[in-house]
Amino acid sequence: MESLASFFPNLALGFQTAVSLQNLTYCFIGVFVGTVVGVLPGIGPLAAIAMLLPATFNLPPVGALIMLAGIYYGTQYGGSTTSILVKLPGESASVVTCIDGYEMAKRGRAGPALAIAAIGSFFAGTVGTILIAVAGPPLAEMALKFGAPEYFSLMTMGLIASAVLAHGSMVKAIAMIFLGLVFGIVGTDVNSGMSRFTFGASGLADGLSFVVVAMGLFGFAEILANLERQKEASTRDLLAKKIEHLYPTLKDLKVSAGAIMRGTAIGAFFGTLPGAGPTISAFSSYALEKKMAKHPEEFGTGAIQGVAGPESANNAAAQCAFIPTLTLGIPGSGTMALMLGALTIQGIAPGPQVMTQRPELFWGLIASMWIGNALLVVLNLPLIGLWVKLLQVPYRFLFPAIMVFMSIGVYSVNNLDLDIYMTVFFGFLGYVFIKLKCEPAPLILAFVLGPLMEENLRRALLISRGDPTVFFTRPISAGFLIATILLLIVMIMPNVRKKREQVLVEEGTG
Repeated sequence: MESLASFFPNLALGFQTAVSLQNLTYCFIGVFVGTVVGVLPGIGPLAAIAMLLPATFNLPPVGALIMLAGIYYGTQYGGSTTSILVKLPGESASVVTCIDGYEMAKRGRAGPALAIAAIGSFFAGTVGTILIAVAGPPLAEMALKFGAPEYFSLMTMGLIASAVLAHGSMVKAIAMIFLGLVFGIVGTDVNSGMSRFTFGASGLADGLSFVVVAMGLFGFAEILANLERQKEASTRDLLAKKIEHLYPTLKDLKVSAGAIMRGTAIGAFFGTLPGAGPTISAFSSYALEKKMAKHPEEFGTGAIQGVAGPESANNAAAQCAFIPTLTLGIPGSGTMALMLGALTIQGIAPGPQVMTQRPELFWGLIASMWIGNALLVVLNLPLIGLWVKLLQVPYRFLFPAIMVFMSIGVYSVNNLDLDIYMTVFFGFLGYVFIKLKCEPAPLILAFVLGPLMEENLRRALLISRGDPTVFFTRPISAGFLIATILLLIVMIMPNVRKKREQVLVEEGTG
């Protein structure tokens, strides 16, 4: 009751922070740049935030977070534009939008498809923002009661969940987590002062730079993979046509309304789960809409529900992923791990204290999300012509320019040549992961959480005088560990594993 009474004053503080000219400018820049990057096929939210992270270092913390959040859901939305117009998904969550969105475009209905994607995204984003505002304070209050054992167990559950819900082989995902944990302990051990895995390089004494790992694995690697894919890219005959009849009919809106609401509910649920993210939300929504449709045979030939549901789901999931990140300090996805890294770089300790110690940051970010979602609708529909022009720019001009800006960004962080070489190393490593079909998101998650896990493990064992049963004798900690074990058992069961593989095969062919 008390939290409900403070809800409106807190929201008023948020809007007061977000509508300042400075923060509105950062929000606009984030949404616009995010959409531009999202429109480029293959460069998703992870790569976009990794590439643009250095641009926020000199900004105030509130402005930096507002801009990064804008980049995130701008990229999320921008991916739908390419999926509909040229059947090239901007990122994995937009793969499902290709199925019916592109078919609508071929029929001359690209305008209604793009408009319904914008409307669905705005509705889902609004609901997601309200959920963060409502669910955030109680969660943060509960998290304040957590000790070292609870945090260690929660992080363990988060990492295992990210492996279970990652695309492809679960064994590969767990291997990625172990690799991330190893990269996370590179540097000087705080307790003993010993160097670990530095190989005598003084530049690694403080550990691997978060920006270097993120930019290499997601920025450079994606560009290398995309340059290779462009050799086989299909001709884009639709880009030559003028997009007319932009707005959906009343019938389109009526048919899409249920799909938008169901997609929002699915996205909100999956968004709060560690490791689930927008991709699983979008595919779950598409499967549900197909099952509920009176004419399921229309799916795959241009059914507008096949655009409305998944687009709403992926946007709601993108927004709700902020709930565990901001309140518990536990990133639910690779993108949220980057957001957490940005907080740390700004000198803010992530976790429930953010809400009490920096209320203007938490509530300002929430208010800016709603403003950003409104800007997405206002910006994207009139600028469809601009996105079409951008898609016509040859990749041989586009990608080298992006790589130059990324290199400048990496060097500007620490002014170290070693950072450039390490970024190139992680870029090639990321490219190898793409070839081996290993998803790097669990790795970046483990890289961010690794040092925090180690710190909480040591603290818990110190308090319990070396007794490891402390993790099972405390009820909340035991609950998280039991949930982790159950997750693994369920995924090992043959029926569940078979169903998971089937979904992933469908995703790959979609």
